[in-house]
Amino acid sequence: MTLLLLGLLLWILAHFFKRLNPSARKSMGQQGRALVAGMIAVGVILMIIGYRSADFVSVYVPLPGMGHLNNTLMLISIYLFSVGGTKGLLYTRLRHPMLLGMILWAVAHLLVNGDLASLVLFGGLGLWAVAQMLLINRAGPWKRPVGGRGIKGDAMSLAGTLILFGLIAAVHIWLGHNPFLGTYP
Repeated sequence: MTLLLLGLLLWILAHFFKRLNPSARKSMGQQGRALVAGMIAVGVILMIIGYRSADFVSVYVPLPGMGHLNNTLMLISIYLFSVGGTKGLLYTRLRHPMLLGMILWAVAHLLVNGDLASLVLFGGLGLWAVAQMLLINRAGPWKRPVGGRGIKGDAMSLAGTLILFGLIAAVHIWLGHNPFLGTYP
């Protein structure tokens, strides 16, 4: 659990650095970007190792059939991650599509995982996303983007979402967690 907590802490600190101390981050230039990216990468690796090696401690029992809701939320979450890059119809309508996608990702996983490590990992990242939204909103009003690709961007997002969802599902199946069973042991 220590590695999981350390990875989560690195992730959070690296992402908050720009918001909580923008002048220090800006003064570091490209080296600062590299440092933050390195902290995030190490954090992700530690979260994966820590999560996979954590002892199973049951906190609650997920409801039967929640895997289907998990999959639906995951499709929406992955789609939201792509909104900024493909600049579809939601591009000018949502201020925080990636962070909203992260919150849905966290909720989806908490619906099907009731152990302590899952609560720490997914709950922690979901709470981080909420806090990040609040920090960004506090920094100033949203300057709504203009333009975008419209329906073409949405088509690109949909295609990418389906491909990425398939890859994620394949990795989960390979790890022994078939997301299409509906209920998880």
